[in-house]
Amino acid sequence: MDKLRIAIVGFRHGHIYDLLKRVQQHPDIELIACCEEDLATRQALAAAGEVRITHADYLQMLDEVELDAIGIGDYFGKRGALAIAALERGKHIIADKPLATRIAEVERIIELSAHNRLCVGCMLDLRDNGTFRHLREVVRSGQLGEVKAISFNGQHPLNAASRPAWYFENGKHGGTINDIGIHAFDVLPWITSLDWEHVGCARVWAAHPQVPDFAGAGQVLLTMSNGCGVIGDVSYLTPDSFAYRNPQYWRITIWGESGIAETSINTPEISLALAGENQLRSLPPAEANPGGYLEAFLHDIAGSSQPGELDTAQVLAAALVGVRVQYAADAGLPGYSLQSSLLR
Repeated sequence: MDKLRIAIVGFRHGHIYDLLKRVQQHPDIELIACCEEDLATRQALAAAGEVRITHADYLQMLDEVELDAIGIGDYFGKRGALAIAALERGKHIIADKPLATRIAEVERIIELSAHNRLCVGCMLDLRDNGTFRHLREVVRSGQLGEVKAISFNGQHPLNAASRPAWYFENGKHGGTINDIGIHAFDVLPWITSLDWEHVGCARVWAAHPQVPDFAGAGQVLLTMSNGCGVIGDVSYLTPDSFAYRNPQYWRITIWGESGIAETSINTPEISLALAGENQLRSLPPAEANPGGYLEAFLHDIAGSSQPGELDTAQVLAAALVGVRVQYAADAGLPGYSLQSSLLR
């Protein structure tokens, strides 16, 4: 099989370096080019010697370099346009999350992907975590019975002093629900086999006096396809000093008709409380799957996706839910549907 020829665009957010590293190390991928349009970022990258930038003009790179796929970073508000330009030129794409920040952009990406038969990957890596992989096995085995309610906590530290400055510039971030919540919008259907149905309520607000125009707190009340209620918090309210080490970081609790299961990224076990028992069970994590999002992208392109792997349809479904729930919060819209004929 020929190697996948890929270029990466946009190095203004640290997540893209995980994709860069994995691409450079993968035997079936050839890194052809790297593009950074921001002058200050290009200069910083050159000084650090971390990345060899080959292009300063994205469209020129797309039109002049023979490529199969594009890896997309950059600031969140720019990603939709980068993705659309690549898909219009017949390139597969794999992006950091969020894929885009506007409903119209995600809808256009869905249309182009289907029309041009192109794959869309995303760095939705909660699926690769061992505890969540085992949580999925528990839920899908039927031990909890039908899932009735879910809560998730995805709070992050703000780290205002070290975040890229664009985070707090108008139009570049796109909202904390779409930014952080997209992980939950992907992983919860993957765990439960349920689809997203409805926004009961979503709210964002400015919670940080040092960045008063940044709506860095967000909460949601959602419904899944069987009527299961979901409550989630995706605020930047974790103390900076704890970074990403606190036990509440990506904690998911699932209530079924026959029991409760709970775990988090930083908890090395799943707590299981089953009906008819009065002692908690403690289950170990499954084997982690680091870089699984990239392998899933390659399998999707090859038409060999494995059960439980991320694929284009799931990426686009999560992206569309993300921008729609964010829109409901921004516009103050209760009772907003999450169903879409575009994905059927």
